[in-house]
Amino acid sequence: MNALSSGLGWPMTTEGPTPALGWPLGAGGTGDSAAVPRAATASADEEFPLAAAVRDDLADAVSRETGRAAPALPPMTPGVSRETGPEEPELADVDDPPIASHAPAAPPRRSEPWPRPDRQRVLGIANQKGGVGKTTSTVNLAAALAQHGERVLVIDLDPQGNASTAFGVDHRSGAPSVYNVLIGGESLDAVAVPVRDLPGLWCVPATIDLAGAEIELVSVVARESRLNKALAAIAEPYDFVLVDCPPSLGLLTVNALVASEEVLIPIQCEFYALEGLSQLLRNIELVRAHLNPKLHVSTILLTMYDGRTRLAEQVAREVRTHFGDLVLGATIPRSVRISEAPGYGQSVMTYDPASRGAIAYVDAARELAERSAAELGDTNARPAAPQDAEPARPAEERSAE
Repeated sequence: MNALSSGLGWPMTTEGPTPALGWPLGAGGTGDSAAVPRAATASADEEFPLAAAVRDDLADAVSRETGRAAPALPPMTPGVSRETGPEEPELADVDDPPIASHAPAAPPRRSEPWPRPDRQRVLGIANQKGGVGKTTSTVNLAAALAQHGERVLVIDLDPQGNASTAFGVDHRSGAPSVYNVLIGGESLDAVAVPVRDLPGLWCVPATIDLAGAEIELVSVVARESRLNKALAAIAEPYDFVLVDCPPSLGLLTVNALVASEEVLIPIQCEFYALEGLSQLLRNIELVRAHLNPKLHVSTILLTMYDGRTRLAEQVAREVRTHFGDLVLGATIPRSVRISEAPGYGQSVMTYDPASRGAIAYVDAARELAERSAAELGDTNARPAAPQDAEPARPAEERSAE
């Protein structure tokens, strides 16, 4: 049988009719245009080839983290194909106007306050895989919490500075940033910047200078605790401190984990996100054993969920089965609005508060606030922050008064 080029990169043979669009002939050898690769015709109940190995690895890591054995997975929803599910609505923002014609929305008024914790909650938003929604989730959860009466500090620990961009905070090289805190010993109060249109929210920006911080910290005593010491010196505690970690397990991420009491893990609803999760849990376990006994995974957030695909459903099912109540009930969908907002230096909460993405993040932030209040017992221990709260000022200014 002589293999020839079809002109589109696919092999074809001289026997029988020519396959449509260069695809290989189906099992019947008819060359019918409906013939498609095997991957698109897999049965609905077929397992992904690598799922079993990843599941076993993840179950072992989760059992150490949560102290319980992973239960058996429930059956897949019948009738849902690998590519599409007939029950799911279209998720793309097809009715949204183009980005060029969409003017930035006016900032929403502050809503009814949510319960406030009776002490400062420090959460590291971590996942060594890039592109899973760490920065997006940090920014929008912080904005939603601030809109509902919480005092929130976001620490951008990623040299790319995307969280700083989303808040419209200057993070050019040389600007006061978290680099000055880690290397120069400056206070967080001195570099925290109030976020425009979001009273009660401050951001410690990251600059490209932070890219060399790991090398500069090598010779520093207690280098893994620099951020923790800076947080301990804050003049007035916040309700929530969210630390946006870089997509790595280096010294910057270790600083965040040592400074945090809780870890929030955003998980993209795709297979690669599951694959690296067990390694992240092992690193959290190591930090807890040697550097921070209070560290624990408190929250899992499913992001970029596309209900039209069987893959998203399977990943969400795996995560919920392994982590149980740690997984927030709210799931963040794929949304054009979430992607557009940083282009205007805003979170989706101020860019388009009525979008599906904004509503999903509000639901997730509400769960986070209510969980904190429930864990700490007294939901009314601290009054709601005033709507016109004065931004934090550098320590030097306060001491001069």
